[in-house]
Formats: sequence, structure tokens, C-alpha cells
Amino acid sequence: MSAAPTTVLLVDDHELIRSGLAGVFELEEDMTIVAQAGSVVEALKKYDELRPDVVVADLQLQDGTGLDIVRSIRKVSNTTGLVVLTMHSGDDQIFAAMQAGASGFVGKDAPSGEVVRAARHAAVSPRSFVCTGLVGAMMRRSAAESTRLSDREHEVLLLLADGLGAAAIGEKLYLSESTAKSHIARIYQKLGASNRAQALVTAMRIGLLSSVRPVDS
Repeated sequence: MSAAPTTVLLVDDHELIRSGLAGVFELEEDMTIVAQAGSVVEALKKYDELRPDVVVADLQLQDGTGLDIVRSIRKVSNTTGLVVLTMHSGDDQIFAAMQAGASGFVGKDAPSGEVVRAARHAAVSPRSFVCTGLVGAMMRRSAAESTRLSDREHEVLLLLADGLGAAAIGEKLYLSESTAKSHIARIYQKLGASNRAQALVTAMRIGLLSSVRPVDS
């Protein structure tokens, strides 16, 4: 006797997209669409009525977001699979979906098979998160955190950009020259630089500085 198919609720405020996704899912023998919804309110009402195994929801809805659906359902169920779809799959959206409790995150530009795979994963492992762009997003976040300067280091960086040396920076900030040198060394380390010029170029590139005063080497 074969297992019962995974029940799916589709949520999108564009009927054409819902119909297209429903058609994709209905081609899968192990999946069945039990309902469709076009808003957060309608989705939560149908979830309460039907308790589907998986909810696949668009991120942007007219009365809220797919994350509102994820958070609401996750408060009452740790076993429901929750997949978020979006046209805007930036790093912030990926981490927001993961933190809300989603099981998967898929861009609408992805192949339809990826949505189905995410739904299958969500049904089996609802509390683990899958997203094809997750590794890249985590690497970018890690890189940003590794180059984050303290308030004091940022002050020192600004004075470096003004052309001041360690002694002058120390005097300006009421620090000893050795302490100023320590701050400069940490700035170089965080920015992966071996000298002032490299540090300032990197700081400009990643947005820590808006301009640099021309100085003699």
C-alpha cells in the first residue's frame, strides 16, 4: 500500500502563478494540492481548516508577507513544512525566512522542479532550512562581519584617511602613540591590508569611507 500523498497549500496573490504551480505539483504522484489562497488571512484560515503537510507561500502579499504566514504557523506547529517563494531573493530575505522558521526559500526565477524539491524537503525536515543561495549569503555575511570596525577603529580610519600618522592620531584622540598603532594594526588586519593605501582603498570599496583626502606616501 503506497503512502498518502503530501498535502500542499499554495499561497500567491497572482492566480496565474498559483495555477501554474498547482499544475506542476499535480504532476507529482506524491504531492496533492488541497487548497489555494491569495492572502495572509485566507491562507491562515485554510491552514486551520485543512492542516496541510506543506505551505508554499509567496513572500509579498497584499495584506502582509509570506513570513507572516510562516511565523503564525510556526507558533502552533513544528511539523508543518513552510516554503517561501519570492521574486526578490537577496541575502536579507534569505536570512529573514530562515529566522522566521521557514523550511525552504526559493526564487521565482528557479526551475519549477526546485519548488517541488523544496516542498518535499519541507515535508520531511520542516525545521531544517534549504536554499540554493544560502552558502553564498552566509559567506558574504561572514566577510562583512570580519571587516566590521569598532567605533574607535572607525575614528582612527577617518583620521588615516585625512593623512594623519599614528602620533597625530593618538594626540587627536587622546591616546598614546602605541595604542594608536595597535588600532591601526587591527584595522589593517580586518581589511586584509598591509599598508595605509590598501586599507583606504578597501575601506572605500566596502563603504566604510566615502572619500579620501590625497596625501603623500
